[in-house]
Amino acid sequence: MFDGLHCDLGNLSLLSNAQTRSICSENRSGAKSGGALESPDNPKPGEEAKSCCRELGRGWKVHPCDPIKPGETFVMADIEGPGCIQQIWMTPTGNYRHTILRIYWDDQEQPSVECPVGDFFASAFTNFNTFAQISSLAVCVNPGNAFNCYWPMPFRKRCRITLENIGFKEMRIFFQINYALNEVPEKAAYFHAQFRRVNPLPYGKVYTLLDGVKGKGHYAGTYMAWGLNNTGWWGEGEIKFYLDVDIPEGKSVDEAVAEHGGDSFPTICGTGTEDYFCGSYNFENKATKQYQEYTTPYAGVPHIVRPDGVYQSQMRFSMYRWHITDPIRFDKDLAVTIQALGWRSEGRYLPLQDDIASVSYWYQTLPTAPFPELPDRNYLEII
Repeated sequence: MFDGLHCDLGNLSLLSNAQTRSICSENRSGAKSGGALESPDNPKPGEEAKSCCRELGRGWKVHPCDPIKPGETFVMADIEGPGCIQQIWMTPTGNYRHTILRIYWDDQEQPSVECPVGDFFASAFTNFNTFAQISSLAVCVNPGNAFNCYWPMPFRKRCRITLENIGFKEMRIFFQINYALNEVPEKAAYFHAQFRRVNPLPYGKVYTLLDGVKGKGHYAGTYMAWGLNNTGWWGEGEIKFYLDVDIPEGKSVDEAVAEHGGDSFPTICGTGTEDYFCGSYNFENKATKQYQEYTTPYAGVPHIVRPDGVYQSQMRFSMYRWHITDPIRFDKDLAVTIQALGWRSEGRYLPLQDDIASVSYWYQTLPTAPFPELPDRNYLEII
């Protein structure tokens, strides 16, 4: 039954006591009857919309967006619960790797979501001058670089969403956060998303998408931004999910397996990188002999950056896989790794030293364990 958290065609006709609310630049509190209150009188420098509205007056398009200066953190939403974020739309300007999205649940000081905004919306290689459509259930990217998120995000006490500009220039954010105020079921877990990047991956090492997770929950999705530093095929590596292996604090997954063996081995093993992202055989279109972009409800490779013969020298792949119908359950801890493997002479695997970034999406009980420190601006930048 519809409970304010979920709604689909099967229960869309059912009545509910949930209260619908929405936050944007025109209604910063999301309060009932709290929108379109600003007056266009006496606009300040930079308030172009107010100036444009000077002949129309209050109630017209007065404050549709907000600026974020370099070094500034903008509070997009601060909501008293209980409730559930149902949809987020935004279209930011600026450098998407230098715009950091954070979400905090129930007065935690530690964010449960910390991610560059482009990567969060499965669009690391998209920028203000490029576009790659995504048509999936969890994330949609529509023309004009309109970012949409449909992950349900329940909270009990409080939800705080911020956007930090760590870039060099002022940016603007147009956004809409749609949510419901309603009681949250006892079994509802909290949404999490964590970004990581290694460039280059050390030779012979696996890439760790996620570790250090403590609590009960389920893994819900993966986004990867993969830049090649070698020629040839790059996707022979396997993804591995370590469920409830009790990895000692300070130890890597590989170290735990080497020292303890037995239950420290993975429960879920993939058969290849393209296989995990629900493709096969090099993501290749056999007719064109080229890599083929695709976007589907649960998996896709929506953006492939190809060499142009001059400065754009590297192949880059943007890939997502949502575990919406097949969430990966864990009772106390979780770790996820993926190998980076190509081919070398004599039919041998080549451990790759690629530029790999990722976002892991999952739900779990609180508290949120501290995330690894986010890299600085220069390390985050895609060059």
